Amino acid sequence: MDRKTIIILIACFTLLLLWPKLVNTLIPPKPLPPGATNAVVAATLSASTNPSAAQVTPQPVPAPIIPAVATARTLFDTNAPEQTLTLTNANARYTFTSRGGGLKLVELIHFPESFSTIRKKRSGAEELATLNEGAPLPIGTLVDAGTAQGDGVYALTRTATGVRAEKSLPNGLTITKNFDLGTNYLVTTSVRIVNSGAQPVLVPAREIVIGTATPLGPQDHGQFVGVMWYNGAEANTKANQAWFDNTSFLGCFTGKKDPRFLYRDGQSNVVWAAPHNQFFSLIAMPETPAENILVRPVALPRYTLDNSAEAAARPAPQGYETTFAYPATPLAAGQADETKLSLFAGPKEYRTLAGIAGQFANNADLVMGYGGFFGGIAKLLLLAMNWINDVFRFGYGWAIIAITIIIKLIFWPLTAASTRSMKRMQALQPQMKAIQEKYKDDPMKMNKKTMEFMKEHKVSPLGGCLPMLIQIPVFMGFYNMIQSAIELRGAAFLWIGDLSQPDTLFVISGLGGVPFIGIPGVGLPFNLLPLLMGATQVWQMSLTPPSPGMDPAQQKIMKYMPLMFIVILYNFSAGLALYWTVQNLLTIAQTKLTKTEPAVEIIPPAKKAK
Repeated sequence: MDRKTIIILIACFTLLLLWPKLVNTLIPPKPLPPGATNAVVAATLSASTNPSAAQVTPQPVPAPIIPAVATARTLFDTNAPEQTLTLTNANARYTFTSRGGGLKLVELIHFPESFSTIRKKRSGAEELATLNEGAPLPIGTLVDAGTAQGDGVYALTRTATGVRAEKSLPNGLTITKNFDLGTNYLVTTSVRIVNSGAQPVLVPAREIVIGTATPLGPQDHGQFVGVMWYNGAEANTKANQAWFDNTSFLGCFTGKKDPRFLYRDGQSNVVWAAPHNQFFSLIAMPETPAENILVRPVALPRYTLDNSAEAAARPAPQGYETTFAYPATPLAAGQADETKLSLFAGPKEYRTLAGIAGQFANNADLVMGYGGFFGGIAKLLLLAMNWINDVFRFGYGWAIIAITIIIKLIFWPLTAASTRSMKRMQALQPQMKAIQEKYKDDPMKMNKKTMEFMKEHKVSPLGGCLPMLIQIPVFMGFYNMIQSAIELRGAAFLWIGDLSQPDTLFVISGLGGVPFIGIPGVGLPFNLLPLLMGATQVWQMSLTPPSPGMDPAQQKIMKYMPLMFIVILYNFSAGLALYWTVQNLLTIAQTKLTKTEPAVEIIPPAKKAK
């Protein structure tokens, strides 16, 4: 395999790896148009969601059915005073609201909201990482429930283990929601609808809100925000920004988009669903699989920044409201319908999620994104990094360096063999050029003679690139692990305050519009580690001179490749830049050691063929 092919493979692999980041940089997400979500909901759901609809036609049953009264998507009376109850356990602080009778906010008391000085918290309260913050509807809200809706205002009471929300309706229905706090970030939830009247009542098709996926902050461009769900066989990750933007391959560059406002999937097989961002997740696990999952993009309140002009320059953050759909249910007098689910509201920490997956036997740890072959490698690397940190207690920065060194040592023989093979190929270039020149008019014979010559001198065209191809799965696994490891969030190393974020030393105001690396409304961050990464890559390439015969275009690609990597990775996590920098330094060391070996003997040109 020649140098040109290797360059193309590296470029394609890099583009595939960094494609989501590149798309979000070239075309930043636009805020939803006002009312877009509600308009689509009204068009996609049944007529019972239309406030002007007279009645819902009931299904025939032996006894008369009281028809459902249709309601609008405004699910509670905003003029009614809001009652809230706040409970705290060892892991989180939970705020419940009477509006919708659900869980409004989860604050994770062991995780600071942000390690960045660029932003402030919206509410000005204690800075903790949150779930469902700013969401239009609390978790547990009944959506489009008709007769089970009313004004949407519930009475909250404290129970021995949590909170109860209750509401009685004029048609005889009583709704009781129980939220019981448990360990391991779990909340056991039930929604019970009882027909306390004398007549049968049809409870129409309805949805139960299970949470809204929200970004971590204004620097979160949404590439990790979305909703995952599991059908018992595989995890589906389509409900994300790319799906709702409906951006085609060429549309990424032409700007042509066809936004979508409703994602619906499942066939009575929704085992769990998880609105999530990069490091935290809500995972709703119903006792019986839900009929459907529905996801809608919703506009969230703007963040409060140090400068109001900066806040105005940013688009409003976008979240993804997620619900479980259930079919219409006729209830005879005295009959009840109850929906039970367990809710995980916490960090995407593998050891915690593996325990949840074992407890419920539902593969909930797939929310980490560690499915498939590359995911398995990422999982092994994460466990190895955690083990090194737990044993040596040097910090996660040194753990990343240790993992990089271990990987390099594992592949050292292959890389050394590759280097020797490339040196040998360079030494044989004159003879191979002679063969190519001699048989240039007969390509088939030229290829045959070239292969015979290479076999005779025990060299292979794959010798230089095979080790690189073998290492690609490891690189992919490392990339996935670095991007999702919450252990790196807030982990300091040298001048780096947070290995999960860029190592910004200072911000140059007024330069937020610099393409690719500027932050609109903030400025141009000065990130030192990507610059060091690029410098080590230039150094590494200077030690590997271009192959004989490389045309000028290929040489220019190789010359500017470090600059391309700096631009693409400039605002990535410092942990990834640290790994790449150490990898470059180790490769430089190996190249220098290999160069100290005896020079490859240049073999005299082959005799002319008869």
